[in-house]
Amino acid sequence: MAVVYVFAHFDDEYAALPLLLEGVRRGRDQHFLYVADYPSDAVRETRHAETKALMAHLGIEPRRATHVGRGTGAFAGAVHLALPQAYAALEAAVARIGPVERFIVTAWEGGHMDHDACALMTSRLARALGNPPVEEISLYNGLGLPGPLFRAGAPLPQNGPMRRIPSAPADWLLWMLAVRFYRSQATTWVGLWPTMFWTYARRGFCVQRMEHARVLERPHPGPLLYERRYKQPYEGVRAAADDFLARQPWLPRPD
Repeated sequence: MAVVYVFAHFDDEYAALPLLLEGVRRGRDQHFLYVADYPSDAVRETRHAETKALMAHLGIEPRRATHVGRGTGAFAGAVHLALPQAYAALEAAVARIGPVERFIVTAWEGGHMDHDACALMTSRLARALGNPPVEEISLYNGLGLPGPLFRAGAPLPQNGPMRRIPSAPADWLLWMLAVRFYRSQATTWVGLWPTMFWTYARRGFCVQRMEHARVLERPHPGPLLYERRYKQPYEGVRAAADDFLARQPWLPRPD
């Protein structure tokens, strides 16, 4: 059975690297699905190549990194505006993979609207497939912070208990150095990388088991990071999410 990672963007896998290593060492059948489309072939191909280079470095077949969002119109920064198309592509890709042991997805945390869209779609897909477990990874959020400030790698308490993934010192070093594969995203990682590893140095790397009802709730009290940073009101994301869920009347709302 497969472990299926659902990500919005090429490079989101970097935030889950301890899980990737764990999967390699245990011989897991790992698949990586990316749902955001990009505005040009050059950007799309560059970013996909960076992800595939990281996979090869870790001992994962690069072909396991599949761009399911290509041609869907679910563009980076606006996946929530094309949820039906993105979901159809995701659903078809998972059907080709076969039985799913576990999903791993970016957390419902209000950091980036595309990450939350992936959490929403994965919740719905897991429930349609008989509820294989879904684990969430935190990329970044702005709980309790003003302006553009954020925390990276700091799971929200609202998302439930945390499972810590132990890593040897050599794995931490590998993880820290692997950021070099994302040259096209250097300006992004200059800000994220130090914050991530400051958090991990204090807390370690953790995942959380998804409670499906969470995708019906505001990620956390107060302004969300994507509201402050990208000027995207939660109400717009919520309306798109509710419209998407309403298209599936046969699937009960999560308890």
